[in-house]
Amino acid sequence: MMHHGEYKVVGGKLVVVDLESDNGVITDVSLNGDFFLEPDEALEDLNAAVRGLPTDASHSTIRDAVTNNLREGAVMFGFDADAVARVVRRALGHATKWEDHEWEILGPQIIPIAEQVALDEVLTRQIAQGTRKPTIRFWDWNEGAVVIGSFQSLKNEVDMEQADKYGIQVVRRISGGGAMFMEAGNCITYSLYAPESLVDGMSFADSYPFLDAWVMEALQNIGLTAHYKPLNDIATDAGKIGGAAQKRLANGAMLHHVTMSYDIDAEKMTQVLRIGREKISDKGITSAVKRVDPLKSQTDLDRMEIIQVMMDTFARRTGAQQAQLDEATRQAAQELAETKFATEQWTARVP
Repeated sequence: MMHHGEYKVVGGKLVVVDLESDNGVITDVSLNGDFFLEPDEALEDLNAAVRGLPTDASHSTIRDAVTNNLREGAVMFGFDADAVARVVRRALGHATKWEDHEWEILGPQIIPIAEQVALDEVLTRQIAQGTRKPTIRFWDWNEGAVVIGSFQSLKNEVDMEQADKYGIQVVRRISGGGAMFMEAGNCITYSLYAPESLVDGMSFADSYPFLDAWVMEALQNIGLTAHYKPLNDIATDAGKIGGAAQKRLANGAMLHHVTMSYDIDAEKMTQVLRIGREKISDKGITSAVKRVDPLKSQTDLDRMEIIQVMMDTFARRTGAQQAQLDEATRQAAQELAETKFATEQWTARVP
């Protein structure tokens, strides 16, 4: 059986592989691409490392075989053993690329914040069950809230006295990462729901820029040049504009979401959130207020105009079609919000 796979390394080179297999074993390998490799003979080391492996070999098995078989002193430029493993897994159908999926876009819809985080869990589980196409969903809301990460301490992250003063509710999401300060119209948030095969073998650090390459293009389209700052910050030369978080479920589905500042009341945010010096110690700044550099001040565009550019860019790159949130899914999210995400037991899970 013949197999063909391609993988473009984020910030690197194109890696291509043509494989033959028989009875569950890889029998022939031709790795090629626009990468650089020294010496020339090392190419056969890579081919030989993959030849003879089972067709269901894991990413780590392939990566380690490549690493161990590469001659001493060989140097790979623009790709690495992980990239070889990824392209082989793609060729064999275990890893997928964007074009392998039929994507849907759920546009902004005003939904209470507790239901928003509940929807993240409901839609991700639908992906795992195969009842939903891979989807990107843009949030909208008309209330004040703080959404804390799955592992954050409630008392360490939020000044509840100030939150109550400003009518800010607090909810906890299922993914890790930091707190999101959300008032009506003050930021742009989207969630991506996909099979984990899309990031097969990728670390969280590698998957963030991979999953958000389309939004970097969208920002470029409105005049902003953005980039990732490890691990999960999105920034321009003027400062941080957003951050990402992710959750990978054991059943093979993935949630990836991003919140970008649009018009945040930084003074209020720093009263409600306990943002200490340790939090910003690696940011090269002395004030948490200065971390917020809203999209509004850098683009002069309306928030919904920016969201539309993002949706158009995503659709153009993936072929995604507009869809509507069905009533059964909305009902499931409402019930989950009531029984889990709006409860003190869940919100104070880490006191």
